[in-house]
Amino acid sequence: METRVAIIGIIVEDVDSVEKLNGILHNYGRYIIGRMGIPYREKGINIISLAVDAPQDIISALSGKLGRLPGVSTKAVYSKSKDKAENGGSDEKTDR
Repeated sequence: METRVAIIGIIVEDVDSVEKLNGILHNYGRYIIGRMGIPYREKGINIISLAVDAPQDIISALSGKLGRLPGVSTKAVYSKSKDKAENGGSDEKTDR
């Protein structure tokens, strides 16, 4: 199945949603490449950056589920390229 690499930006303004958010991330764990969380105490929010590699519908579903939580905002940014394995391998050019 064709996958895309994407970043999901998450802003958490309601700490009561954190437990549900972490549960959703656990359910999608096989697609998560990495996660960075930054507590911004001065503003009372948490900023999470999530790198994923998944089919586009999975990324959309994950972002949508997170964004429906109270006090949580999300935005997904997709890579332009599709699976390199399905496109014939590396995009690197060699001089021969």
